[in-house]
Amino acid sequence: MALRTAGSVLVVFLWSVAVVLGQNGWSVTYTTQRICTLKGSTVEMSCSYTYPSGYKVTSTFWFTKKYEMENYVNLRDEPVFKGRVTYHSDRMNGHTLRITDLRKKDSAEYKFRFITDQPGGKYSGYPGVTLSVTDLQVKVTTTWWLTTLTCSTTCTLTGNPTYIWYRNSKIVQGASSPSYPVYLKTEDRFYCAVNGINSHPVSFEGHSYFHVTYTHQRICTLKGSSVDISCSYTFPSGHTVSETKWYTKGKLDEAPQILNPGYGGCVEYLGNMQSDSTLRITDLREEDSAEYKFRFRTDQTTWEPTFPGTTLTVTVLQVKVTPATVSEGQKVTLTCSTTCTLTDNPNPTYIWYKNGHVTKRSNSLFLNPVISEDAGRYSCAVEGHEDLPSAEETLTVTYGPKNTSVSVSPSCEIVEGSSVTLTCSSDANPPVDKYTWYKKNVTSAKASGQSYSITNIISEDRGEYYCEAQNGRGSMNSTALMIIVAGKQTSVMTVAVGITVVVLVLILCFSGFMWFRKQASKSTSNTRDTADDGQGNSSPVYDNVSSMAMTPTAAQTADTDNHDYVYYASVHFSGSKIQEVPLYSTVQLPQPQIQEDVQYAAVKFSCPSAATR
Repeated sequence: MALRTAGSVLVVFLWSVAVVLGQNGWSVTYTTQRICTLKGSTVEMSCSYTYPSGYKVTSTFWFTKKYEMENYVNLRDEPVFKGRVTYHSDRMNGHTLRITDLRKKDSAEYKFRFITDQPGGKYSGYPGVTLSVTDLQVKVTTTWWLTTLTCSTTCTLTGNPTYIWYRNSKIVQGASSPSYPVYLKTEDRFYCAVNGINSHPVSFEGHSYFHVTYTHQRICTLKGSSVDISCSYTFPSGHTVSETKWYTKGKLDEAPQILNPGYGGCVEYLGNMQSDSTLRITDLREEDSAEYKFRFRTDQTTWEPTFPGTTLTVTVLQVKVTPATVSEGQKVTLTCSTTCTLTDNPNPTYIWYKNGHVTKRSNSLFLNPVISEDAGRYSCAVEGHEDLPSAEETLTVTYGPKNTSVSVSPSCEIVEGSSVTLTCSSDANPPVDKYTWYKKNVTSAKASGQSYSITNIISEDRGEYYCEAQNGRGSMNSTALMIIVAGKQTSVMTVAVGITVVVLVLILCFSGFMWFRKQASKSTSNTRDTADDGQGNSSPVYDNVSSMAMTPTAAQTADTDNHDYVYYASVHFSGSKIQEVPLYSTVQLPQPQIQEDVQYAAVKFSCPSAATR
């Protein structure tokens, strides 16, 4: 019969003591305030609660830790309780906490908390239920004729348990008394049990007996580290230890594996070989997890214990992200967990790394609220074992589009007839799955897609354009970009010809102006000379009005040849020497004459004081 009865658990049901805590309609009633139970068993803690009418309970949980104000840690979220905690609620505001496979480290004060849908509608029951987890140990009291075995615990077990005594795996006594008398000169093995939870066995040979005591029944340590598995042992007087060995039990059909010193370069024996021994294993691997036992040989016999040895569990650190899916603005908790509680450091301080760089030293890493910049690769290590970090992990933060902007190509002046491409860019996780283009003051969308092209652009296309980026987390508009469309460009040759024509026209006009000015200057000079010959009369003098005479024959000939001849008449005014004489010129275009004869006459006006021309 195995030392631990398969499938048996110790469940503690407590309904005797009611502890009511509350005020103003808020209360928590615990079934009891103290529980003492065995390591490896199962315990249930129950309570009921009340709250004012008009409220609705939205959340209930049990806790032992509170890191900061309003930061209560739900037991189901603690790595050490993973897979061992269950909740049960009933319709009468009752709640039960169940913890399986209890460990000594589970000893704590457990409290219940509930949250309602109203602001400030939260309540916790203080004090809670104090749980003490102990194990069974056989104490030996010997007189000269009788040995008494006592099944002892560090606290009084709750619920008046029944103690069962075994001799060589057979039941010899079942009673409420934890003691059992053993007469002298017995060589049997004895151990006690309570509801399937067994103690370590002891063996006797009269007043002296073979016995091995392991320092730890269970050891949990990190992959890659070193471990020392130790024991002390006794044997009858007159014997001398000749050989010691550590070994692991394989499957039922396999022989034990002897761990000789130097095995694989990782095994070493320490101790004095007469009362204690230590097995040291370095560079541990997960496959090194096993039950390790010790046996020794004397000069008279070989003794191999059949009761449990030390169970070694090799674990690795893992980063757990809560919640599993992270969105920007949420509260995120990163915990460093192991599959078992580390023996040499049950409450470790963890060093947190982000992308390989130390970021914080704490039991857990809180990101509240989480932002996109928090995304990265996170790992953790136990302080003092920085060389054994966890594998890098979550953290992916999802968020809606931001930093949305529009760029244009080409970036130079945009003229009619050219092509323009607008491109929308945005930072988002998951990536943007929909881009939509809009033009200000236009209700309907212009296009969709990350790029928007306008070919053969015209002046009506000018205006302000913007894009909308959207993913499953939200959307964001970019700032508007102004598109200005200039008129069509004239070719370089056309511009050059136009400039040349304009310059030539200006030169001709300027030349004509200078010629007319020169002629006018000469006429003015002649007029002044004539005026100087007169008697100084200050009155205007009409000196000469003439028209060019042409015989009819000549006029007709000229008219026949060219109708665009221009006829000029000049009028000169002479005055005094002092007064400037203006010069007038009259240009006339004659109408074409077909049959009529044209008579020309010369008319001369003479002033009394002017010289005869």
